Amino acid sequence: MIRTVRILAAAVAIGLAAPFATAPVVARAVPESFADLAERLLPSVVNISTTQTVVAGRERQGPETPQFPPGSPFEEFFREFFDRQQRQGQGPQQRPRRAQSLGSGFIIAYENGEGFIVTNNHVIDGADEVNVILHDNTTLRAEVAGRDPRTDLALLKVRTDKPLIPVKFGNSDALRIGDWVLAIGNPFGLGGTVTAGIVSARGRDIRIGPYDDFIQTDAAINRGNSGGPLFNMAGEVVGVNTAIFSPTGGSIGIGFAIPSAIAQNVVSQLREHGRIRRGWLGVRIQQVTDEIAESVGLPGGARGALVAGVNEGGPADKARLQNGDIILEFNNQEIREMRVLPRVVADTPIGREVPVVIWRNGRRETVRVTVGELPDDAQLAAATPGPQDRGGRPVEVPGTGLRLSTITPELRERFGLPQDARGVLVVEVDPNSPAAERGVRPGDLILEVQQETVSNPAEVRERFDRARQTGRRNVLVLIESQGGQGPRWVAIPVGRG
Repeated sequence: MIRTVRILAAAVAIGLAAPFATAPVVARAVPESFADLAERLLPSVVNISTTQTVVAGRERQGPETPQFPPGSPFEEFFREFFDRQQRQGQGPQQRPRRAQSLGSGFIIAYENGEGFIVTNNHVIDGADEVNVILHDNTTLRAEVAGRDPRTDLALLKVRTDKPLIPVKFGNSDALRIGDWVLAIGNPFGLGGTVTAGIVSARGRDIRIGPYDDFIQTDAAINRGNSGGPLFNMAGEVVGVNTAIFSPTGGSIGIGFAIPSAIAQNVVSQLREHGRIRRGWLGVRIQQVTDEIAESVGLPGGARGALVAGVNEGGPADKARLQNGDIILEFNNQEIREMRVLPRVVADTPIGREVPVVIWRNGRRETVRVTVGELPDDAQLAAATPGPQDRGGRPVEVPGTGLRLSTITPELRERFGLPQDARGVLVVEVDPNSPAAERGVRPGDLILEVQQETVSNPAEVRERFDRARQTGRRNVLVLIESQGGQGPRWVAIPVGRG
């Protein structure tokens, strides 16, 4: 989207400079037919059938079940159907049943009787048996060669004397909005089905993974298309069809595909190592808002990724990154939005020392970070707890709606605070105040103000007074709420005092 806006702006500027010199718009002709392309590609696309033992009466717990867009193939569509039927039946008296799921995939390699097939991880997740059905209806037993839940990709391996026809990955970075694309897959178990459309958008974040960067297309994608390829007009795979938005469960022209720029790297690692090795920085981050940017004096408005926690002993900790730092560049790549950072770090070679440009204490600084390897069970840690100050009385911070106190035994019990709780306790919040509007609630703990640790209410008030005197409109506050979500930065207006 940014690239398109810049092109339009440049065109307008040229028009103003030379109003009588207009550049002709050259558009590719609409294809007369996709028949030749479809005929060539269909043998490389497979149907995938999986079976899984479903325990009778098993209930899926809401909080444990990922929530995806309505109609998304991420919903375990066919297994969900069977589970629902069982729940409406005899319950615990029913015997376990064999549930079937259907999806799609495509062949990327065939050599010495071994073939490799790409699909979505959610297509084969939890399966007891995976079968690949070729275009000529030959069925092959498949084994999982590797899987990556973070990008929802999986690699299957089959053995057969029948020659398989692989397809090649193309360059998804070369796609332009409006380019023709072709989707082939197994919608609703019907078998090889071809649909055509255009690239509707790029770089979509639909909040289903840490590395979201989807291609949006209006080529019809339905349940069962998951794992199938999205082709460009050269017959190259530029995406892996993965999800849809739909209020009905059917295609409404809003489908999403994992770009080949991501898929190719993941598949290559799965084929070579059976697992994925990713770069790791060891920080928990959040979005920089305009209020946060103003509160720390960041020129140019909201940009970068705000560090809200540093893993003890991790790469960032060893490089002395701190809570409140704003990462502006990583390895010479600009970080315009928070969500860009995880992808950039993940793609950085493990063990490489890279420059990281940060905003700290009102100025740019550059630190050197040696990228680590993302642990399989990486947990984003909060800052290490520090000592508490238990003295003092409740204090009101004028203009904010906050009433604060140190942590006393009575307040610890009242708000259910853990024994190692630290910081300044929020005991009251005016429901009509700026703090309430930004989600601050009684029982929250203030850990830092303007990136300085605070241990009593007087320190918090002094930081707000100082910001007001220097002309700041907002103050950056590190808040920890009860519930295990970890600290977060909040920009609170200073008020009139």
